[in-house]
Amino acid sequence: SRKSRAALTSLWGGKTRCVVTLTFDIDGPSATLRRNPELADHPSAISMGEFGPRTGTPRILELLDRHDISATFFIPGWVAERNRELLKNIGERGHEVAHHGYLHEPPSSLEPDEDEGQILDHASDILESITGERPQGYRSPSWELSANSPQLLHDRGFGYDSSLMGDDIPYYVGEKDRRIVELPVHWSLDDAPYYTYMPVAGRTATMSTPNDVLTAWQWEFDGVYQYGRLFMLTMHPQVTGRLAKVMVLERLVQYIRSHANVGFLQCIDVAQSWTEKGM
Repeated sequence: SRKSRAALTSLWGGKTRCVVTLTFDIDGPSATLRRNPELADHPSAISMGEFGPRTGTPRILELLDRHDISATFFIPGWVAERNRELLKNIGERGHEVAHHGYLHEPPSSLEPDEDEGQILDHASDILESITGERPQGYRSPSWELSANSPQLLHDRGFGYDSSLMGDDIPYYVGEKDRRIVELPVHWSLDDAPYYTYMPVAGRTATMSTPNDVLTAWQWEFDGVYQYGRLFMLTMHPQVTGRLAKVMVLERLVQYIRSHANVGFLQCIDVAQSWTEKGM
């Protein structure tokens, strides 16, 4: 009915029909090293990660400039320490810099001698020392929070988390007086499951073609547009920064821009808007 359709498309206020957030996890080789420290002696595997900060991210920044889009970059502290000028450049271009652990440690699988709060603080200190601003957003490595994560994030003043899959619009997680905005993700809107191939790490599934990924993401956007939801796209510069893959992103942006009343926002803007509305 017209009434139900109007309810679906008025979620964001004004004429905005749906919201798009482009997010990039600059993992570098941190995830590879965390999952298997022995791969530190495999230069080819490490170089796949190094491509992200070195080549993929600058290429993506140029694309975002061309289309006048502000995005959110999640970066582990370990990677930030080794790419300080890149991180400054991201901030100077007006993009959001957000927290992604230190060495890509999933909070749900920390070792007994690892403290989640200390990791949060250490990486936040690093990001703040480079950008001059403390990160307000967090995405857990491998999208695996611990049971304590929402409270730890709330107590440290984070504005949102982006790791869970319980909805396709923002919602709240944590105790009522210590809750935090959740900006949900999903594997279907992540580049890694489609493209990742690394035999030395046991990843040998057939890679999707760029055309298949573009089609899949266009379908995902069509659903978001029809129902007025949140299109949260997660990409990794070491993956989407590759030539054919960055062309997928550009064509996707052009496709999205061909639709009326779509807002491109950074994660922090979505979270703050959601809080201000009292949703």
